[in-house]
Amino acid sequence: MKNLGSTSHAEAVSPQGLPPGGDGRTRESVARTVLEHGPISAAEVADSLGLSPAAVRRHLDALLAGGQASTRSDPRRGRRGRGRPAKLFLLTEAGRARFGHAYDDLAVAALRFVAESGGEQAVRSFAERRVADMIDRYRATVTAQPGTAGRAEALAVALSAQGYAASTQHAGVGAQLCQHHCPVAHVAAEFPQLCEAETAAFAEVLGTHVQRLATIARGDAVCTTHVPSEARAEGPGEAGAGKTGPGEAGAEQHDSSPTEPTTDPDGGVSA
Repeated sequence: MKNLGSTSHAEAVSPQGLPPGGDGRTRESVARTVLEHGPISAAEVADSLGLSPAAVRRHLDALLAGGQASTRSDPRRGRRGRGRPAKLFLLTEAGRARFGHAYDDLAVAALRFVAESGGEQAVRSFAERRVADMIDRYRATVTAQPGTAGRAEALAVALSAQGYAASTQHAGVGAQLCQHHCPVAHVAAEFPQLCEAETAAFAEVLGTHVQRLATIARGDAVCTTHVPSEARAEGPGEAGAGKTGPGEAGAEQHDSSPTEPTTDPDGGVSA
């Protein structure tokens, strides 16, 4: 079962249009849990919130009926009961939209103008400036932490405060930095320079090369970035791992099945 208690998230994120009163608050909690931890099973949601499985399934069924959630089979657990496949829940695009996006149409139009006026390099410069301004706000807090794992956790907390519902989890030879929400996903879908600049900034502030495995902008359930352990990052000939270069640190490598670690089609991660 996933360790949900240690996950950092932004408390300000809140879906709208829910039923009034306690029922609405419960559904908000269920939706938030699916957003931040999905793909996730109904039993895991119930365990995280301290609710009965029956109560959680009622809210999950409502999210499914409203087109705000979808299900996937869990390949790790095979089949259960009387031949029924185990199910995992995750939010759809409509479900994510309830948690807000920062720019959308206005930002897309603005970046199209930038691209037409100054070309791709102008868009890249804008993306780098945007993420640099964001990273600078919590650079001191992140870099003060000992080790890449500690810095990755501090970065997740800082990103959550910006609305990214981020968390970290151990993954073999390093850690996974998982962003369960992306406030600029619609914009990044057309302008991947935003994701590329973000990845490079992560490498710089963490002091090691990183590998972006998946992004919400490209249709994955979670933006997933692999952060190697110190031993891995400082291997033979890699003393300058904190610096980026072609095909190295900060490079976008969107691969649904890399050698180590891997991500399944539902955004889950396995070492």
